Amino acid sequence: MSASTHYVIYDGDCPLCTFQMKLLTWMDWLNQTTLVPLANEKVQTLVPDLSREALLSAIHCLDTNGRIHRGARCIRFLSMRMPLLIPLGLVLWFPGVIWIAEKIYQWVSRNRLILSRVFGCKDACGFVPERKRDQEDIFHDSH
Repeated sequence: MSASTHYVIYDGDCPLCTFQMKLLTWMDWLNQTTLVPLANEKVQTLVPDLSREALLSAIHCLDTNGRIHRGARCIRFLSMRMPLLIPLGLVLWFPGVIWIAEKIYQWVSRNRLILSRVFGCKDACGFVPERKRDQEDIFHDSH
């Protein structure tokens, strides 16, 4: 596995999470990320110290330096690497904003399956096609 990409680990069984990852593939113009569904067996190789429960509690990013970013801090980290999301990333660096963002993120994470149903992500979120990227092939072929 390449250390030249940031691995984003997400709940592939969550329609809201999957929708957000589809959007992320279109915003990642520089192909800096590789998306890895939590159910993939290679996740344990990437982050052996994290339990399934910890991974289910939030999105995680393993950066190229081996650091793990979680929840709103993961969003802040990724935002600073994608041109369209840089304004969001900058706002998340303002003092105190990340604390508020983490609280909001925790609430959304706890309620993501309900929110998926409320917003119709199971069916309606299918209108955004997934962008095919070579770096994810090794994670999708193993299913």
